Amino acid sequence: MTLKTLAALAMATALTTPAFAADYGKHTFKISSGAAKDHPIATGIEAMSTCMEDGSDGKMKLRGFYSGQLGDDADATQATRSGSIDMVVTGSAAIAGIEPAMGVFTLPFMFENDAEVDAIMTGPFFDYVAEKMPEHDLIMLSMWENGFRNATNSKHPIMAVSDFEGLNFRVMQNPIFLDTFRRLGANPVPMAFGEVFTALETGAVDGQENPLPLIEATKFYEVQKYLTLTRHAYSPNPVLVNKGVWESLNADEQALIRSCAESARDAQIERSRTAVGESAEKLTAEGMEIAEMPAEEMAKLRELVAPVYETSMDSVGKENFDRLTEELAKIRN
Repeated sequence: MTLKTLAALAMATALTTPAFAADYGKHTFKISSGAAKDHPIATGIEAMSTCMEDGSDGKMKLRGFYSGQLGDDADATQATRSGSIDMVVTGSAAIAGIEPAMGVFTLPFMFENDAEVDAIMTGPFFDYVAEKMPEHDLIMLSMWENGFRNATNSKHPIMAVSDFEGLNFRVMQNPIFLDTFRRLGANPVPMAFGEVFTALETGAVDGQENPLPLIEATKFYEVQKYLTLTRHAYSPNPVLVNKGVWESLNADEQALIRSCAESARDAQIERSRTAVGESAEKLTAEGMEIAEMPAEEMAKLRELVAPVYETSMDSVGKENFDRLTEELAKIRN
């Protein structure tokens, strides 16, 4: 029997066999995020939740926990690995210590614009990283975003690289961010996100760096006066599920969850990008001074932090770095 005949028989069978309804059990999953409930990450979680409920006739539910209720990014990520939390939308720095390939996203100035970001987060490099996650007891469903990071402080406008000198700057608990801000002349202070507002309020640190929607959602404008649009790093937010939880689900359930995480990415990204402009307006209205560094000073900033690539190669892995830069080169050409 030829392949063509087999194909014809398979097609005939498909046309004459009644379709079976997808098999969904009753599940309620907990998903953690360090972001506030009015942050774009919450938009993604809500869209994913609606998609799962609608697609399973209400059998599969997703319950979001926000503002670090179940722990900061690092703790919630570890809890997801252990299975005490089902899912997490976490920061790239929190997962970089677990999977080195995620460390490339903590390097300064890797991305120039949103188009590059989208091509990487939905392309071959995403697949490359996702294939590594099961060995860490995690399954990566999608890559959402926190966005491009910018610097704020309470002391003075940062219009030149020298303006970083001596500022106590909160950074993520990540050696690459420590190295980056140390090279700018600041005093980097690694700190869990949930502690940042109080540290800024009491003057324990002078500044911090985050995307605009997060700066607004956490009301940093109450304790920070100056914001400089440095866009010095881009932070994705991987959506992760515990491997054991994942393997306990049947194929239909897995397919629905993965599909909903991906479709929710569209809603999350759209809201995130729209929120950047809205947040800039809100922050200005709340009294923050927003400025951009002159081009020549941005060039100096890039030059100062360039050695971070070499010093970080052991931690991020040369193969991981090369794969990302090769993909970016294809996109740019």
